[in-house]
Amino acid sequence: MQETLKIDGNLNRPDVNFNSVSGELWISGRSIVENAIRFYEPLVDWIEVYCENPAQITELHLKLEYFNTSTSKYLLSIVELLHDLYSSGKEVVIYWYSSDEDMLELGEDYDAMIGIPFKFMEYSV
Repeated sequence: MQETLKIDGNLNRPDVNFNSVSGELWISGRSIVENAIRFYEPLVDWIEVYCENPAQITELHLKLEYFNTSTSKYLLSIVELLHDLYSSGKEVVIYWYSSDEDMLELGEDYDAMIGIPFKFMEYSV
């Protein structure tokens, strides 16, 4: 397994910084990628492998100022993988950063669906 997975973002693609040693998984920026499968499948694959031998604590930081519907599907897949890890007794925390009411409501929807402790954080764009 790669110890880290890093992708530099741009106007349409988020920054990704996953670290298997620290257990910190960051996705931040905007996600309006045209081909969500090509962008997010490697992230999902990395997390699947990570979950076989996770850090003591796993923290997913989702700091997205905007994301489209196809991104939403992959975010849900990622959160579901971490739910399985959480259900196996591992410590998992999801930090949902929001800069407006709409993003906060989306985070609350994910929180209600998944059942992992979400910590809601506000930030300014």
